[in-house]
Amino acid sequence: MGLRIGLLGTGYWARETQGAALAAHPGAEFVGVWGRSAERTRALADRYGVAAYSDSEALFADVDAVAIALPPDVQAEAALRAARAGRHLLLDKPVAFTTEASGAVAAEAGRRGLASVVFFTMRFSPGVEDFLRETAAAGRWDGAQGVMLASALSTDSPYAESPWRRERGALWDIGPHALSVLLPVMGPVEEVTAVAGPRRTTHLLLGHRGGGVSSLALTLEAPPAGGRKEFLFHGENGVAHLPEAELGPVPAFSAAIDRLLAAAEQGPDAPADPCGIGFGHEVVAVLEAAALALERRATVPVGASGS
Repeated sequence: MGLRIGLLGTGYWARETQGAALAAHPGAEFVGVWGRSAERTRALADRYGVAAYSDSEALFADVDAVAIALPPDVQAEAALRAARAGRHLLLDKPVAFTTEASGAVAAEAGRRGLASVVFFTMRFSPGVEDFLRETAAAGRWDGAQGVMLASALSTDSPYAESPWRRERGALWDIGPHALSVLLPVMGPVEEVTAVAGPRRTTHLLLGHRGGGVSSLALTLEAPPAGGRKEFLFHGENGVAHLPEAELGPVPAFSAAIDRLLAAAEQGPDAPADPCGIGFGHEVVAVLEAAALALERRATVPVGASGS
């Protein structure tokens, strides 16, 4: 049998992406589901023919790893408990809403030598990974621009009534996706400036170590006709455009399972996954600084949230 994995969460993403990928994966044994609603937990467990758990600790006791599809603040608390139980972690983005929470999960996973993967959907398409690797190796990039104008909250999408997305907006929902493709090429972010625009659009300027500057425009409330997604890098090598991800959410999540299985099999001495908890924590640090920059209408150093 493969690695025994339990699923925490019963929402749309858990049902249609994580649950579907876990059920079909040949190297994983999908053990069961825990959720905050007993009725929805039972329905999802029945759909995939697995056990329904009313106690997350009981689920932890029966598995080797957990996949989590919960709001970020709830995920962080559950992930920390799972790590303390010695379970490998397959997390969704963002890992948490604070660096205190994401750092606690990262530290616990590190202490226990656990495998971890954070699911940034684009990063699990081979074409995107190849592009990022080659573009980072080429170097000499002066800057990057990213635009993600989505309409998840302005249409009847499955995420339209998500309370945390309504409250936190695009910065915390699609901002992690944008950072997941900027950071591997441009390097760590040292400071952030942010401006709020129409349709709850967040505009960011990111100052990277080494002097490069990236800009991002992010919204979940674009009109359907005004949607757009594009990333480009510019510098001495010309202009490089990020290709479209060739994998949809389910096959991409299956690839994330592959990487968790490989890391778990290699053991605690295996190199950290490029999208492991350490990278997830780095992304939260940038988002936290960006949120503070919006609030203060100022440039904020990354890591200055407590100041």
